[in-house]
Amino acid sequence: MRHTRPRRPRVLGLGVLSASVLLLAGCGIGGSGDPAETPLPPGANAELHAALPDAVKEAGVIRFAGDSHPPYRTVAGDGSITGIDRDFQDALARVLGVRTETVVVDSLPAALQGMLAGRYDAFNGPVKVTAERERQFDTVTWMTTRTSYVVPADSTLDVQAADDLCGRRVAVTTASVVEEQLRLLSGYCTRTGRPEVTSIGLADTNATLLAARSGRADAAGMTQAAAIDVTAQQQGVYTYVTQTEEQGATVDKLALYVPKSEELGPVMQRAFEELFRDGTYAGIMSRWGLDDVTVPAPELNAGTTP
Repeated sequence: MRHTRPRRPRVLGLGVLSASVLLLAGCGIGGSGDPAETPLPPGANAELHAALPDAVKEAGVIRFAGDSHPPYRTVAGDGSITGIDRDFQDALARVLGVRTETVVVDSLPAALQGMLAGRYDAFNGPVKVTAERERQFDTVTWMTTRTSYVVPADSTLDVQAADDLCGRRVAVTTASVVEEQLRLLSGYCTRTGRPEVTSIGLADTNATLLAARSGRADAAGMTQAAAIDVTAQQQGVYTYVTQTEEQGATVDKLALYVPKSEELGPVMQRAFEELFRDGTYAGIMSRWGLDDVTVPAPELNAGTTP
């Protein structure tokens, strides 16, 4: 909100003038008083920085919500975060000329509701693009995925394909794309004369893996990228199978989410375009072994695009 400044007297005392000069200097403002003259960090795109919402420019930071979801986000004991999302946040910060920070939340609903409440500016998923959610959020699609099911290597079950989980218990993150895909797998099970899958909804990927290891569930459902990471990081501990189209799977578009009210979505989409152009996108995806789930270009609001 803008406030009209009171009219100053034409003549200022020396003490008041000195205090004003010191205040301006302390704020880092140049002689013209124009904040736009403050130099941007190296690598920043001046046009994209200028297009950011005023609130973001004034704060100098984009606040991300992020749940624990390796390899997208791995939260260490000291609170530090690594992963695909961290790499993309760093890249977006460079292009936009602002900082990014992550506040760890316990679930996807907490991230979405927190954005609508103004506590966070963005959430980088993995979240499926849907027309329903795009009524409240702008989305920028930057990868695709299939759903996989991780099984403890010492399990007594013979799980060679996703439909071997018919009649079994599968832990999934509540309200995730995987939860929806598991329903489709369960439908395939009943159509082929086998018992449906029992879904166990939990807060995050770590909780689903713990459920599978403890015997509370027979498998943990997650994105294919997450399954690749889990089995690579803990070799010999887990195996995984991937749901096929015949078993109800679809190739889902995953996106970064921002509230429509912030008008940040179009700027984020243009920032991703810059990361595609300069090779940063391909480099990050390749580093995480995700070459087979890349997209040719970032897409704004793919769920409602005609």
